[in-house]
Amino acid sequence: MTHHLAPSNIELLVQILNQGYSSKAWHGPNLRQSLRGVSAKNAAWRPGRGRHNIWEIVLHAAYWKYAVRRKLRGDKRGSFALRGSNWFTRPTEGNSSDKAWREDLALLEQEHQKLLEAVAGIAAGKSCKIPSRFIFGVAMHDVYHAGQIRLLRRLCAGAGG
Repeated sequence: MTHHLAPSNIELLVQILNQGYSSKAWHGPNLRQSLRGVSAKNAAWRPGRGRHNIWEIVLHAAYWKYAVRRKLRGDKRGSFALRGSNWFTRPTEGNSSDKAWREDLALLEQEHQKLLEAVAGIAAGKSCKIPSRFIFGVAMHDVYHAGQIRLLRRLCAGAGG
């Protein structure tokens, strides 16, 4: 089913995406703010065996921005920057450097920008192949993981990380 959205609705969707990711919001830190000042060492810290770390949450959020964008534009699967889907183990053996951490943060930023471009493309007359609830969902996903990251940061600091 193709959904047509008025320009004012597109602006609202962009605003919602940005509130979850980068714009000031009433609910507290957004995803980008939650990541500010996190070192590679702290991003790699795990609260327990088999638990996700901040670094993995970053790539997970990037992946779902990609997934929504891909569905929105009707792109083919398999075009994400990393092999696999949903969760990506980080750090990988021998790749826990500050440089690798910055690269993965940049991937999150790139995927957010690409998603914004795809949403803006709807206003340019391109059809939207998914309902707006998926766009709301990815914004809420960012806020959910922002809270998780804040908690992980506190736990890491308490553990001496």
